[in-house]
Amino acid sequence: MTVSVTVVGIGADGWTSLDEAARRTVEEAGTLLGGARHLAMVPPVPAQRRLPWPSPLRAGLGALLASCSGDVVALASGDPLVSGVGSTLIDVLGPDRVRIVPALSSVALARARMRWPAETTSVLSLVGRDPRTLLRLLSPGRRVLVLSGDGTTPRRVAELLLAAGFGTSELTVLSDLGTEREAMLRAVPAEGVPAELPALNIVAIECSGTGGRSLVAGLPDDAFEHDGQLTKRDVRASALSRLAPLPGQMLWDVGAGAGSVAVEWMRTDASCRAIAIESHPERAARIAGNAASLGVPALHVVHGRAPEALHGLASPDAVFIGGGATAEGVIDLCWKALKPAGRLVVHGVTLQTEALLMARYADLGGELTRLSVEQAAPLGAFDGWKPARTVTQWSLRKDEK
Repeated sequence: MTVSVTVVGIGADGWTSLDEAARRTVEEAGTLLGGARHLAMVPPVPAQRRLPWPSPLRAGLGALLASCSGDVVALASGDPLVSGVGSTLIDVLGPDRVRIVPALSSVALARARMRWPAETTSVLSLVGRDPRTLLRLLSPGRRVLVLSGDGTTPRRVAELLLAAGFGTSELTVLSDLGTEREAMLRAVPAEGVPAELPALNIVAIECSGTGGRSLVAGLPDDAFEHDGQLTKRDVRASALSRLAPLPGQMLWDVGAGAGSVAVEWMRTDASCRAIAIESHPERAARIAGNAASLGVPALHVVHGRAPEALHGLASPDAVFIGGGATAEGVIDLCWKALKPAGRLVVHGVTLQTEALLMARYADLGGELTRLSVEQAAPLGAFDGWKPARTVTQWSLRKDEK
């Protein structure tokens, strides 16, 4: 694909918001791409080919671009790199074939109206995303700007805040920013938000409440729905410290149980991705529920048994095997699939798994650790230590061998 694209951001005032150079770029384009609303803003240009974006966008973008030639210009709202089509085009074409001409973004306008400095404000796009993604960001005192998918998003956001213990948060809906129709609605979720508002809106949230969960590994066990098949809090924190999540990286959680390791991996950064592999159907469904309730609904759950279920999955940067390590070929396949500098962590609680891990440690090295956790609990009229099952943990970086 050899086509190059110039992406021109259009402000709220439409065609009149563009400076002379941007207008000339649009007018001289042989092909103009954009949504119907943006294309309608541009005066007719003789012989100019105008094409709307495909739906779904990313799936149809390759064929659309392949049909283009000459000077291609795409229209976008405000800054094309703020949750905009510019980011998608760079992913598809590469940075060398995309030129960006930004306008004032709706995020900048919203911050100006709210008097919120950029360094104190988080931005979340819910355009085409599960609204429960917001739950990961909630904490007392935090400021969040939510880019709405449509006019129903503010009501959904208010419902999520209320259910998460943030019903006293101050919520401001900023609609049609920069236009003559611009409006501002302030509300508290507990008092209700209209079910339908203008489609072009941003929701500003000043979080207030008693909820919120830390992004540091080691959430309480009761944060997860489970049937006992759960990597417990202290052991989970140890595993995640060795899995070492980094932004944008992919984890396989094999024999995921309740999915706690995959969920916490994804919570560390919004760009972290994970696939949870679980053979038990009820547990697989439970994993999806845990992911949604803890703000990472994009967690991919694969219902199947390793190693067969691992074939064809995106290559991982880290692999956690919490169950099924003794199944023939599982460890070998996971090790082979890991990218360079990938991290492997395997847990075992049975003598058979421990023997296997000791043998792998003797052969490949790494780090072999036994984790024994005891918690105080009532013992008659007194208290005593109640031990959990000892976990043998083997961890290894791929660049160590």
